[in-house]
Amino acid sequence: MDDTEVLIAGAGPTGLVLALWLVRQGVKVRIVDRSAGPGTSSRAMAVQARTLELYRQLDLADEIVEGGLRNPAINMWVKGERRARLSFRDAGRELTPYPFVLIYPQDRHERVLVRRLEEAGVHVERNTELVGFEQDAEGVVARLRGPAGESICKAAWLAGCDGAHSIVRHQLGTGFEGGTYEHTFYVADVDVTGPSANGEIHLSLEDGDFAALFAYDEKGSARLIGAVRDDAAKLGRDLEFDDVRQRAISSLGLTIERVNWFSTYRVHHRVTGHYRSGRALLLGDAAHVHSPAGGQGMNTGIGDAVNLAWKLAHVLQGRAPDSLVDSYEAERKAFARKLVETTDRVFSFVIAEGGFADFVRTRIAPLFASAAYGIDPIRSFMFRVLSQTGIHYPDSPLSAGHVGHVRGGDRLPWTGYGGPDNHEPLSAIAWQVHVYGTVHPVLETWCAGRGMALYRYDWCDACQAAGLTRDAAYLVRPDAYVALVDRAADRDTLEAYFTTRGIHPA
Repeated sequence: MDDTEVLIAGAGPTGLVLALWLVRQGVKVRIVDRSAGPGTSSRAMAVQARTLELYRQLDLADEIVEGGLRNPAINMWVKGERRARLSFRDAGRELTPYPFVLIYPQDRHERVLVRRLEEAGVHVERNTELVGFEQDAEGVVARLRGPAGESICKAAWLAGCDGAHSIVRHQLGTGFEGGTYEHTFYVADVDVTGPSANGEIHLSLEDGDFAALFAYDEKGSARLIGAVRDDAAKLGRDLEFDDVRQRAISSLGLTIERVNWFSTYRVHHRVTGHYRSGRALLLGDAAHVHSPAGGQGMNTGIGDAVNLAWKLAHVLQGRAPDSLVDSYEAERKAFARKLVETTDRVFSFVIAEGGFADFVRTRIAPLFASAAYGIDPIRSFMFRVLSQTGIHYPDSPLSAGHVGHVRGGDRLPWTGYGGPDNHEPLSAIAWQVHVYGTVHPVLETWCAGRGMALYRYDWCDACQAAGLTRDAAYLVRPDAYVALVDRAADRDTLEAYFTTRGIHPA
């Protein structure tokens, strides 16, 4: 019997990031996957700004950005003509170091994560699957089937990162409420030429013909996805790219030079009833699935992993009660439900058929999007939603305080555009206190006694633009969210935050 602290079932991006964050915090892990190796096709592609910020905490962001393509804008097309162009940089340059959507194919993405994990001394156990488990208050006993037959692994916690058909979720019986879209969808890796082969994202709003082009590079290599119209879906045979080729060409103004890969699939929108059951937890597609609208899926799974990792580390190291892990579901399930609802509405809009729907989508939507994007608050809001920098946990039991534009549960605002880079210290993956202005000596003494880093930044225009309040104290969690904001920067308020929750920050 092999023992470990956390057994991770599934070595996709969610499982790999969970392992990396746990190992970084000194937690012993095993990670198993039934596949023989990382994926060989580019499934998920979009890496959002919030994910890159989290990767920066692992000193991983630069490598990922260098290997991908920064898509600076999204273009809207109707009847082969571009009707609108929305720049990500204009919207996000004051919000994050990463004001773009990075296109980085999942197969290459996974290989980087696997290599980083191996450098940390952990190897993915391939051709090994979880076949069942039992649990009690102390932990989990899992049955694994690998090349050498069945074996037993005893772990304090089991993390189900094993996808939409999760064995962990199935055995827990937590359900998977939701449904399946009626349409069939296609995905193709293609080489293209034409005005839309310019290294940006292109979305067709053609009558009932959803299609989107995501550039892998600036030379015409791209991912094409779209909905299959009913007439093609009823051919009575397996679909081929030629069945959708002409509509893609006419709607996005491109020429298909080569098709490297083509597949069709169905899209589901579901959320499990519980993210935690005893010592077993669900993350990523095992907990939620939704439409591909907005490129949110992989990023949401990675967000799950980071949210959970520091909490498991605290509990395993005796720095917090078991109940801290309950906040994982409280925070991430609420976001997943909102995400499913949002992507469902967006997806229903882009594939809706009928005269009025077509008129709104092809005539009104491009004009409205261009006009709205010209208004700073709307542009900023749209970027925050897409980039996931707007994810916040105001109702979490870990969130407290509200001063100015920042409240407990918000992502720590970035001041690096025209001011100090206050996200740089976050690589410590530890509790820390930030003050923008003057620090009272009593607070300095308290932080020193607690072994907690205190970062003081001179007050500046960038701090004000970010929504921060002068001289207030911001208690920052290991995952870069504000746990508590206190205008008075009072040590007793900070001390009470930890004592009431039973958390030992250091």
